[in-house]
Order: sequence, then C-alpha cells, then structure tokens
Amino acid sequence: MENLTMDNITVENGTSVQDNQTLGLWTDYTVEYKVVSVFLVSLICGVGIVGNVMVILVVLTTKHMRTPTNCYLVSLAVADLMVLTAAGLPNITDALCGEWVFGFAGCLGITYFQYLGINASSCSITAFTVERYIAICHPIKAQFLCTLSRAKKIIMLVWALTSVYCVMWLFLSDTTKLVYDNVVLLSCGYKVSRSYYLPIYFTDFAVFYVLPLMLATVMYGLIARILFLNPLPSDPKDSTKKWKKETSQGGRMISTNSSSSTTAASRRQVTKMLAVVVILFALLWMPYRTLVVVNSFLDKAYLDTWFLLFCRLCIYLNSAINPVIYNAMSQKFRAAFKKLCHCGPQRMEKPASYSVALTYSVIKETSNGESPDHFTTEMDDELNTPTDQYLPTSILPSAKKMPFEEPSLSGSDVKA
Repeated sequence: MENLTMDNITVENGTSVQDNQTLGLWTDYTVEYKVVSVFLVSLICGVGIVGNVMVILVVLTTKHMRTPTNCYLVSLAVADLMVLTAAGLPNITDALCGEWVFGFAGCLGITYFQYLGINASSCSITAFTVERYIAICHPIKAQFLCTLSRAKKIIMLVWALTSVYCVMWLFLSDTTKLVYDNVVLLSCGYKVSRSYYLPIYFTDFAVFYVLPLMLATVMYGLIARILFLNPLPSDPKDSTKKWKKETSQGGRMISTNSSSSTTAASRRQVTKMLAVVVILFALLWMPYRTLVVVNSFLDKAYLDTWFLLFCRLCIYLNSAINPVIYNAMSQKFRAAFKKLCHCGPQRMEKPASYSVALTYSVIKETSNGESPDHFTTEMDDELNTPTDQYLPTSILPSAKKMPFEEPSLSGSDVKA
C-alpha cells in the first residue's frame, strides 16, 4: 500500500494538484483480506448490534432495571450501536468494493455518526465512573446527586454537547474522485490541510481518551480503597456489629449483619463490572489511538492493511463486548437477557420488601419509603449473591487515504 499526500494526487472535480499526475496502478485487496475482513467484521458487528439492542430493551422494559447506573449503560449501548453501524458496516463494503459507495450525503452522515458514537461512549463511561465514585465514597451526597432524573438530565447533556461538537465534521469531510492509471475511484476523505485537522485529532485524543482514563484511574483507586480495604465505612451497621437487630418481613427473620455483607458484595460486584468496561475501553482503543499519534509525526504514515484491520477490529470489539460483560458479571442482566430471548410471559418475583438500599444506607435502613426518583445507584439488581436469587431475571470512512490522515475505522485506505 502506497501512502500519498494531497499534493501529488489527481482528482476529477476540477481541483488543481501538483504535477498533474495520476496515482499509478491501483490494486484491489487480496482475496484473503476480503474473506477475513468481511467475516470478522460481520461477526463482531452482528453480535454487538444484537447485544446492545438487548441492553436497551431490558432496561427500558423492566422497571427494576431502571437505575441511574443502568441509564448510563443504555447511553453507552446507543453510542456503541452508532460505532458498529457507522464504522463497522462501511468496512464491509470497502473490502468488497474497494471504494466509497454511499455518496456525498453518506460521507457526511456516516462520518458524523462515527465521531458522535465514539465521543458519546467515552463521555458515558466517564459519567458512570463519577456516579460510582459519588455513590460509594460520598453516600450522603449520593442521596441527592445520584438520582434517576439527574442521570437522565446528564445523559441528555452529554449527547447534546457531543452532537454539537461533532457538527464540525460535516464541514471537514467530502467525497473526492481519485484517478489511477486503470480506474477512477470515489473516496470519502478530509478536505482540510494537515495543519488544521491535527490539532482536532490531538484534542479528541486528550479529551475523549486520556482524560477519561486518568479520571477513571484516580476514582476507581479511591473506590477500591473504600470497598476492598475498609469494611463499608459508610454503613452505620458497622458500629453495631456486637448486636443483631432482627426484622420480621413476610415471615422471614433477616439479620442486619447479613444485609451489611449483602450491601458490600453488591457494591464490589457492580464496581468490578464497570471497572472491566473501563479497562477494556483503554486496551482496545490503544492500538488505534497510538497509530494515529505516531503517524502524526511520520513523513510517511504507517498504514499496513492487516495492522489497520487489527486496529479497527479492536474498536468494533470494544463496542460489542460490553453486553457480554454484563451477562457474565451481572446476575440480573443475565436473567433479563434470558427472559427477553424466551419472548414469552414469565413470572417475575418482586424484590423482597426487606431489601436494603445499597447506596443510601447511611440515611435509610431499607429502600421502603423512597421516592420514585431515588432509585439505588448500586444496582441492587446486579447482585450476584445467594440473597439475590429471588430476583429473576477517525475517523473517516475514506476509500483512499492520505499518509497524514487518521486511518479510517470503516476500512478505507489508499491502495496502489
């Protein structure tokens, strides 16, 4: 693959170019690349689209799943769906056709939704990280800050800001005809010079990758100190371990010590699951982000076809794997997924009335009496303990790339 700059290509739209030369002989992708690319991208994107749709459905259709944390996970699922459809699916057409097939409007729209999905997913991860930190390290403040209505407002704000921020890509991308000796191909690419878009890429890299990971590292460190080094310091029951207060509900006798251990287990389980989401986000985005940064300092960018495919597959996998994590680490999500897949009426037991409010235990002994807005942010439905058994249930798609451009997630690169 030969990497060309905008200065030595010839286009058919009347734009003047240096030397007035063609791009040489164009060669298509190899059969091996097409087979591997189409198969893996189709598999990952197919699984990811189904999984993220299921996450959205189970939260929206199951009342006890509508917690603040789950709202952020729905936001993340919507963003991941955008990435899989706007970046993953065009990669398939690029591998099969070798050029951009969606026209000018498709170039603008797909580019916009790629960036919107990527940036919104990063902001959603940051939002539930902050929510976890407040809920566990500042439980009294969490009673007023970590509510369902506030989570919805934050999500709306995140999507509004990222939508406005990504509007610039509607003006920074365009279709171009690339003239080779043997063929003319349509490309969806950038229409600004390197000096203009490199600052944008580094801003994205800092704001939507580096800063969220630094914030997550600090906050999950503080959360770990509370959950794993101290025995529920925010729970008033710790000061009453010498005696047991027996509460009779529904003919059962429940110990407060048992409820305290249940609270601790739930908090740890939810935090572990969300921490895994953050860690995978960091690891799976690292190859692509690193490649973009390195290529920004190279005269001739490194755009090996197979390595680019690997980087893109990591991005698609990051957007597809979250529902798998929820199913593996959350009993309630797993039960809800099974119920959704069976597509039949199933008996759903209500959580027992003695369930302890996991986040606000400093204020209230139980979740009874809470206003509808004050759902527990600990996702007590996420608990994977015996006491919970009663609960069932860019990035630009360009057909031909320039050496100084960020490689496309949708799989379009220069081939010569």
